[in-house]
Amino acid sequence: MKIAIASDHAGYHYKTIIIEHLKSLGHEVVDFGTDSDESCDYPDFIIPAAKAVAAGECERGIVLGGSGNGEAIAANRIHGIRCALTWNVETAKLGRQHNKANMISIGERMTAEGDVLKIVDAWLATEFEGGRHQRRIEKIDVLSQN
Repeated sequence: MKIAIASDHAGYHYKTIIIEHLKSLGHEVVDFGTDSDESCDYPDFIIPAAKAVAAGECERGIVLGGSGNGEAIAANRIHGIRCALTWNVETAKLGRQHNKANMISIGERMTAEGDVLKIVDAWLATEFEGGRHQRRIEKIDVLSQN
């Protein structure tokens, strides 16, 4: 799978861990930055990653920050993105099962380092349930059109 990844300075450490892990599993990773833990503005990195997922250039995406909130909000501004804010394995699974999340956001300051790869793996392994959830996804797409 080709996976976009991006972070601000507050998510940089986990981003490096996740990239190494994804590559070890055979995934292709496209890193949209940042490249250090120096203070920066997350939209500069998150928006291009989300656009790559929305355009089909990457199959899924992972974004990271301090809380993950701003990153999820920024990603979700791009039409076609369903970025779930995840803080444990259960939220990662539900984001896929019920919301067909094509991106996840993780807050480095909110998530234990020992849990971050479990969250990523659960999200990657979980399938969308469809059914009643598909109808809701379609409504989001229709009702959010300008």
